[in-house]
Amino acid sequence: MKLYNAPLPAPNPRRVRIFLAEKGVTVPMTDIAIMKREHKSPEYLARNSLGQVPTLELDDGTTISETVAICRYFEGLHPAPPMFGKTPLEQAMVEQWVRRVEFAVMTPVGMFWRHAHPFTAAVVVPQYKDFGESNRAHYERALGWLDGELKGREFLATGDYTVADICLLSTVDFAGWIGLAIPEGMANVHAWHERVMARPSAGA
Repeated sequence: MKLYNAPLPAPNPRRVRIFLAEKGVTVPMTDIAIMKREHKSPEYLARNSLGQVPTLELDDGTTISETVAICRYFEGLHPAPPMFGKTPLEQAMVEQWVRRVEFAVMTPVGMFWRHAHPFTAAVVVPQYKDFGESNRAHYERALGWLDGELKGREFLATGDYTVADICLLSTVDFAGWIGLAIPEGMANVHAWHERVMARPSAGA
């Protein structure tokens, strides 16, 4: 088994690293240099036809390429501690919040990154910079909604730290790296962020 990884600031590989750290699971990793376009090489595309990182390659050559799918695989192998919820209701809430994070929060971050950031200008042609910049406001609105949802909660989906929190953490931190900071007035989001960053797994 091998995990094809990319170091910070890449958010998706970090999701899996944090998840594995929470599980106490060690997996051999091979770093893929995204800036050198190694993820678009013929060798890598044979493992993941979309050319995305991370990809988990199993001993028999089977590959799993989406972050939540990779995490679900490890959840099945190492069920404790449960990171997808302990009961059917908790599992449904985790699924709900993973999708909400990906659609409501990660989408504007991704659009800003693709269309408004100078690092992507060479590979996203054409860039629609006005559209990219418009996603700054969409992201802030999403965080404002989250700030209300996080009121009185320690974690996002259940009373425990779950993959939903991991998805949100990787997104918010990547957003900060590309210039989309959490606005000062969002006390609940900031408090949540401080809690999850205090966990040892956040450094994975």
